[in-house]
Amino acid sequence: MAIATTNPATGETVQEFDSLTRQELEDRMQRSWDAFQNYRATTFEQRSGWMRTAADILDAETDRLAELATLEMGKTLAAAKAEVAKCALGCRWYADHAAEHLADHPWDPADAPSNARVFTRYQPLGPVLAIMPWNFPYWQVFRFLCPALMAGNVGLLKHASNVPQVGLAIEEVLMRAGFPRDVFQTLLIGSSMIESMVDDDRVRAVTLTGSEPAGREVGARAGKNVKTSVLELGGSDAFIVMPSADLDATADQAVASRTLNNGQSCINAKRIIVHEQVADEFQRLLVEKMEALKVGDPMAEDTDLGPLSGPQGLDELDRQVRESVAAGATLLTGGTPLGGTGNFYPPSVLADIPKEAPAYYEELFGPVALLFRATDIDEAIAIANDSSFGLGGSAWTQDASEAERLVDEVETGMMNINKITASTPEVPFGGAKNSGYGRELASFGTRTFVNAKTVWIQ
Repeated sequence: MAIATTNPATGETVQEFDSLTRQELEDRMQRSWDAFQNYRATTFEQRSGWMRTAADILDAETDRLAELATLEMGKTLAAAKAEVAKCALGCRWYADHAAEHLADHPWDPADAPSNARVFTRYQPLGPVLAIMPWNFPYWQVFRFLCPALMAGNVGLLKHASNVPQVGLAIEEVLMRAGFPRDVFQTLLIGSSMIESMVDDDRVRAVTLTGSEPAGREVGARAGKNVKTSVLELGGSDAFIVMPSADLDATADQAVASRTLNNGQSCINAKRIIVHEQVADEFQRLLVEKMEALKVGDPMAEDTDLGPLSGPQGLDELDRQVRESVAAGATLLTGGTPLGGTGNFYPPSVLADIPKEAPAYYEELFGPVALLFRATDIDEAIAIANDSSFGLGGSAWTQDASEAERLVDEVETGMMNINKITASTPEVPFGGAKNSGYGRELASFGTRTFVNAKTVWIQ
């Protein structure tokens, strides 16, 4: 795949970049290893200062940075600005809390003499390879780098090939913030170079956010090399609506979640499961609100939905919808690419989806809501769990006993009641089943890429 900025709203290739040669990559990896030898000895105070300065740069240059994301992958400018702001929040949160997360943790063994000191000391692993996607091109990177760098690791970023300018901008921000040279590097390379990097002894851990096939491949490679890995993969999140929910407000949340990031998020509400008592009314509201969205130029302030990131994604979504309709699903609105320049797909709703349809089991990465009806809470939970994915999910009810059942029985890494799924630095993030393993953010993020060394002194 070419490494290039191609505007998804127009199809215009704006800028192309040369991939690193094998020798250039070797030089970068050695520089990363050398940088780690010194960086691991820096203090939390030093790292926190650099991290806060990075946050200040993100805040001061939000407009410039957001425009790069919109240009390269098509999210609305408002969404891009919010993403940059979240990165600044993440920098400050880890600057404030990483030291406490990684402080020596004391233990009190029953057989320890009175003069013994027993504790866990958290020490950095070394260079961490981050293989990151295009859909949240800033946040996905910062949610890894903030805790990893605060723990004393260094970072090697293999970003998606369609967001090279965002990747380079992240490196620039960190260097200007004062982080030592080569502590964080953006590597403009193709996927063919990933295997050798995972195999290399200088790379001590791997984190990947991306597709399930990519996750399986990288996770297996990391396992073969006995290296820590974190995988955040696809999702087909359930959005369960029970009769006690405020239907109009809940429909607003369903539309907001399904169309977040132009429908290209692992934690979009993709499968909307509605109790049959309220299904007719909720369907009417959902279709009405989806049809009211304005599709257009992602740089324009009044645009609700921009283009998909690339023509391949547009073709794949179109195939999934067409094949699902052919299998018996009912198309309630949308369902046809908008044509013309750019990768635009309309807000769409599918209902009556049979198990033979691609929409039943596959992840649809675009603004297509899948509507299911359930006779009771048991069937709603069964439909929610009838998926190989288990990233996030949400349920909408005012019944406390229903809420407890949904929290306990829906098989996901994250479950929200009366709230759409989102990520924030203060709360762990990650999935179950084929949505991956490991946890990012909160103290989990800080303690992921460390050696938890047990120490006994007497």
